[in-house]
Amino acid sequence: MKKYLRASLEVVAERYEIGKDMEDGFESLSKIVTNGWINTDNLVKIQKDEGQIVCPFISNRRGLVFINEGDYIIFEGDEERHVCSDDRFDTRFVPIS
Repeated sequence: MKKYLRASLEVVAERYEIGKDMEDGFESLSKIVTNGWINTDNLVKIQKDEGQIVCPFISNRRGLVFINEGDYIIFEGDEERHVCSDDRFDTRFVPIS
């Protein structure tokens, strides 16, 4: 069995914060639940003025990726963005100067 090293990739990462325009859009929580897309327990949930609850997402080549509490948004050099959970971030990314 051969061992492989994942190629180094320099990225910019920032913990998601509401109001910093890091998301591509919002989907209603009721639609997410109705469609059964994902577990909604830890999703970032924002209540709009009219009472509707929405969840932020980013769109990338894999489709819509909903953002959970504590997630980081990973910005790659080719403008691609990904979401990385807080519990995996420190094992996958190392700060550089």
